[in-house]
Amino acid sequence: MPHPPAGRRGPGARAVLACALSVTALLTTAACSVQDEPRPRWFSASPTGTGASPAVERPASSGAGLTEAQAQAALITHADLGEPWGPTQGARTWRDGLLKATTKDPDCRRLLDVLYTEELFGTPAGPRATAAFDDADTDAQVRYQVAAHPPADVDRTLAWLKSLPGKCGEFTAATTRGVAQSVQVGDMPLPPVGDARQALRVTLAGETEDGELTYLTMDLAAVRVGEETITLTNAGLDEVYAELTQRTVQLGARRLAEITKQARARI
Repeated sequence: MPHPPAGRRGPGARAVLACALSVTALLTTAACSVQDEPRPRWFSASPTGTGASPAVERPASSGAGLTEAQAQAALITHADLGEPWGPTQGARTWRDGLLKATTKDPDCRRLLDVLYTEELFGTPAGPRATAAFDDADTDAQVRYQVAAHPPADVDRTLAWLKSLPGKCGEFTAATTRGVAQSVQVGDMPLPPVGDARQALRVTLAGETEDGELTYLTMDLAAVRVGEETITLTNAGLDEVYAELTQRTVQLGARRLAEITKQARARI
């Protein structure tokens, strides 16, 4: 199997790791200074933690989901990611070439379908807001979605995700062009945010029809915050930073919790 490129810690990863604004300030301003500001209070939260989340991150159920405008306000922005991230220019070429694949095992096949469609929880029960960003230096892409789904359904899907490293730790998939991909699935720890959370790191290694080696890394992370759900994918053929996935989920979950708290206060 080809080994992943050594890569570098890009400015985008540093921006998410060092953003110094509080959650409330993040709701009203678009950017932060990476060089001049101290690390935020939540920076020290361990991505491997599994304990209960602070009360601010676990809003009580209100019985009503967010409006479309509130869901949009809960999204992350390219300013949160920092340079060289910017608004997406469209689907990456590797999406159809590598992710549009199948395999015999039903759970592994379902995982491939989820990675390709980026629809982990199916049709939402309310408004959906989506943002996508490209790394101009590495051709990586982040897609971030906020939507309402029944909590019980979300928790069942998160439990299914958690089972996949055991069920689909290593398998072979075939693309629509008949090219074999060696797939590895591993658990990814997330900070203790929201009411429930789960993440995977999936790698697909193979060759193009021209014999060129390919190595795609894709993080898939999901967090439930009350009745709302965050779904994030972070993927690319170069270095894909787990820290960016973890800290973006952490920032986004806190932002969503604050938006949800404000929405409840208006009811």
